Amino acid sequence: MKKITILLATMLFMLILAACSDSETSGETDSGDGDISVGIVLPTKDEPRWVQDEERFRDAIADSEYTTEILFSQGSSAREKENVETLISKGIEVLIISPHDAAAAGAAVEAAKEEGITVISYDRLITDTDAVDYYVTFDSIAVGAAQGQYLIDNAEGSNVPLYLYAGASSDNNAFLFFEGAWSVLQPKIADGTFVIANSSEASDLADTAELSRDQMGSILNQVTTNWDPNEAKNKAQTHLTAAGEDMKGDVAILAPNDGTARSIADVFGSDSDISSYLVTGQDSEKASIQYIIDGKQSMTVFKDVRTLVKDSMGMAIDVLDGNTPETTGAYDNGNIEVPAKQTDVIVVDEDNVQAELIDAGYYEASEFTGL
Repeated sequence: MKKITILLATMLFMLILAACSDSETSGETDSGDGDISVGIVLPTKDEPRWVQDEERFRDAIADSEYTTEILFSQGSSAREKENVETLISKGIEVLIISPHDAAAAGAAVEAAKEEGITVISYDRLITDTDAVDYYVTFDSIAVGAAQGQYLIDNAEGSNVPLYLYAGASSDNNAFLFFEGAWSVLQPKIADGTFVIANSSEASDLADTAELSRDQMGSILNQVTTNWDPNEAKNKAQTHLTAAGEDMKGDVAILAPNDGTARSIADVFGSDSDISSYLVTGQDSEKASIQYIIDGKQSMTVFKDVRTLVKDSMGMAIDVLDGNTPETTGAYDNGNIEVPAKQTDVIVVDEDNVQAELIDAGYYEASEFTGL
């Protein structure tokens, strides 16, 4: 009988350990005792960009009297809403949220606003609701324009095959990135510098300088990666399989971010009919910096997360201290003009990677080979 009791006690202890382990992987951080001052909800823990943001948020509030808790939605709007409800129950006064789905997140933040909580949309704008107080962002249109301009500046000759890829159509930023890229690429498509290789919708709109939201949506539906490197890889393979000889050789590729850029680069780099390729990115992930050093990715748009986190936490602390946060502009979310604070972006390639990321202290040289 005694052995059975010990066995049951051991099994119970193991179950408790397992439950604790599950809680840790959900993305919670140490939050101290009592109510939480600032709740933070990030889209996923499966992309380096958002794990990096988590670390920066922890550092930003480490010396503050305020407390925070960070939760991850793991690509689920339902979980995102549950995360917000959890944070509301813990007494947060400020919610910082980067939505998985810009429109679906409206229901979650409306619940927060009903409780008098200040809502800060972080990096991605929540759309179609008046329950957003502030928006902290990089200039997303400038990001896309920088990507497009890089392709223009580095492509040689005419009739260069141009492969277009985009982020998730559920993410308002994906539209802004594409809008910025199209604004500079379209004249070069119209004059024959580039020939669109993988989107019939974009080809039909080649002479249209300013696209409507619906027109952009029709293109994004054809070339979306959903921010998923595996989906980007599959699309790139499909496009290259369907491409004729005139759509190979020296090509240009608009990839929306670093994760998709690496996957697409791997596909194009392994095709013997591709002589050379230019491929864009953004976020300056470590893996992509190594790709740039190795000549496998052409550029990335550096968005200094330290500044973005500092700005959003500065806004949150202003609110907690009873002050009005500083803003530098406004964005239309389809319902209201949301006051915003913008952060500048920098193009990084092999020529300036040392100066912009290593010498500036963002990364350590020891984290890379070939510098």
